[in-house]
Amino acid sequence: MTYVIAAEGPSPLAPHPVEIIVGLIAFFLLYWLLRKYAFPQFEQVYAERKDKIEGGLKRAEEVQQQADELKRQYEEQLAGLRAEAARIRDDARAEGQQIKAELRAQAEEEATRIRQRADEQIAAQRDQVVRQLRGEIGGLSVQLAQRIIGASLADDARRSATIDAFLAEVDGLAEQRETTSAGGAS
Repeated sequence: MTYVIAAEGPSPLAPHPVEIIVGLIAFFLLYWLLRKYAFPQFEQVYAERKDKIEGGLKRAEEVQQQADELKRQYEEQLAGLRAEAARIRDDARAEGQQIKAELRAQAEEEATRIRQRADEQIAAQRDQVVRQLRGEIGGLSVQLAQRIIGASLADDARRSATIDAFLAEVDGLAEQRETTSAGGAS
């Protein structure tokens, strides 16, 4: 089977020249309308989106820089606070040592004062005992002298002279013993 195509007019596959011209005019008219009204809108939307994206990136970078700056300031403050805390601890230690030294000095002063009071009390008691003993020894020496001499020592001047002489003699003996024992101990 063979088919023969008859050549009766224009080819059904080839476009008609008027259609080509109308198609070209419609194409250029559509292109011109798109270029005049649609493309600028597309460009404007594209530019706005681009600005939004770039602005968002710039804002993100600025926020990041601010965050980094705040972090740096925080770290500096933290370091400063740590240094301040260390200084306060050192000051507290030094103050504690000073208070300890002051309390020790006060305790030593108090101990010295107590020792002095005790020494004064002992000296006062010793003087009182010595006076008491002198009085008793004086009375006993007068009684002894009256018995030995057999005379009355009623005269106060005589009695006082006898007591003083006896006590001077006793003091002399006590001093000799002290020098002898101090010399023997050396």
